Amino acid sequence: MIVFSRVSDAVLDASVHLDAVAAPDSGASAIFVGTVRDHDPDAAGEVIRLEYSAHPDAERILGEIAASLDEEGLRIAVSHRVGALDIGEAAIVCAVSSAHRADAFEICRELVERVKAELPVWKKQLEADGTAVWVGLGSLAK
Repeated sequence: MIVFSRVSDAVLDASVHLDAVAAPDSGASAIFVGTVRDHDPDAAGEVIRLEYSAHPDAERILGEIAASLDEEGLRIAVSHRVGALDIGEAAIVCAVSSAHRADAFEICRELVERVKAELPVWKKQLEADGTAVWVGLGSLAK
């Protein structure tokens, strides 16, 4: 069951995701929280902020990705944030519950990997020296 799948500029709360997937028949919950870090292999220096932009269909596509992994006995809640995020803020939260931990871990990981590969969301990486890099799209001056 897909409890929710959202693309939003609202701050993401991991506990909301965990609470959403809790159920009496679930013996395991797995959660992934992807946060903004202060470095990146593509950055020349310190990263100070990320700005995420999304295609207008991103939320629908996120729901389709989650639905493609849904199985009986699962509960899935996933959100991706857009807008300006500071270091330490959550960019993605995914929670999956199931009767057994192996399923929860496996589906949570697969969902995060698919979101990273398929969701039409792009990030602009702002660096301490004033430069900006669209990750995967090349460098742009600020």
